[in-house]
Amino acid sequence: MSTPDLNAATQVVRPLTSPALREIPEGLARLQSRALVVGGAGLLLCGVGLLVDPARLLQSYLVAWLYWSGLALGALAVVLLQFLSGGAWGMIIRRILEAATRTLPLLTLLFLPLLLGMETLYPWARPEEVAADPILQHKAAYLNVPFFLARNAVYFGVWLVLAWLVNRWSAEQDTAGSDLGRIRRFQVVSAPGLILYVLTMTFASVDWVMSLEPHWFSTIYGPLHMAGHALGGLALGITVLVLLRSKPPLSQVVRADHLHDLGKLLLAFVMVWAYFSFSQYLIIWAGNLPEEIPWYLRRLQGGWQWMGLALLLAHFVLPFFLLLSRGLKRSSPLLGRVAVLVLVMHYVDVYWLTVPAFGEGGPLRPHWLDLAAAAGVGGLWVAWFARHLRMRPLLPLGDPTLVEEMSDDGA
Repeated sequence: MSTPDLNAATQVVRPLTSPALREIPEGLARLQSRALVVGGAGLLLCGVGLLVDPARLLQSYLVAWLYWSGLALGALAVVLLQFLSGGAWGMIIRRILEAATRTLPLLTLLFLPLLLGMETLYPWARPEEVAADPILQHKAAYLNVPFFLARNAVYFGVWLVLAWLVNRWSAEQDTAGSDLGRIRRFQVVSAPGLILYVLTMTFASVDWVMSLEPHWFSTIYGPLHMAGHALGGLALGITVLVLLRSKPPLSQVVRADHLHDLGKLLLAFVMVWAYFSFSQYLIIWAGNLPEEIPWYLRRLQGGWQWMGLALLLAHFVLPFFLLLSRGLKRSSPLLGRVAVLVLVMHYVDVYWLTVPAFGEGGPLRPHWLDLAAAAGVGGLWVAWFARHLRMRPLLPLGDPTLVEEMSDDGA
């Protein structure tokens, strides 16, 4: 599909006005209400866990929050990438990803319990441990509570501003249409926005997860988390697209070519995630340094090795070979199943990266609070996501790519 001619800044591509393109599937309202029920039940169980085992609740809550926030931040990264590169692949999932980015205010609020439980989660936040540990004392200039709070204020501030800008301008496009100036404005924000995302997410991954084991470090840890976020965000967009594809307005627009493009991008993100994961393992294995190898030793014994093997097979090998198939990428049910598999294994990845830090090499012991926290945070997140997905048309009606495609189809 050729790019619309926008040679003059005053030439405006008018948004589509067909009522059918503004139709919102009824299933989203049911999803919102059911997610609220699940979220409420999960939070009720978390309340019980707070009385029974508050330390274990915080660990489970951290995993759940990291997973759902990763989907929102990954969606933000993919939206910025789409604004920068253009293309029909992003146009059909843009509204889905934008709705995911609008969950960031909720996630900011849900971050507060982790701040209240910092001393329980992070060794460097406990003064008695810092006083007895020379390594923590050496890192205290960075790993201290006031600086941690200041850094996180910057992270969330940057992400919230970026999400607000892309959502506001995208909404304006639905009413005012697009011209060359508006498209360039998207690109001008997206380029530095991606740079800011990379910088903030690199430091955030260190603060939230790597500092759980402050004696250990990895220079590729930030890119590893960002690859997982982008992979999860794209898988979320594909999953929701497949679920809604048979209903208007997506049924009028989405073609096998679009799914094929999304499948190729999902394959690329799977390979990037695998590359960063293997690179970290290879460098640490080759170095064989006593300050580095304990991180993997904790994750390759006591049952954790089977979770690592599952990640290798179901988060890379199986999706990789399945997504090599052209037919699978052009089939919405099959591509949707692969996307769901990626979403499930992304949670396993977050769990494997996070929970062994609390066990000091202990065996794998899943806890009922893991399910309660995932349901509580996830239920609220899905309900918030579905609510915002219902608030706007499921397609960017003023996007030049959509306008051209519908014109070519005689719409």
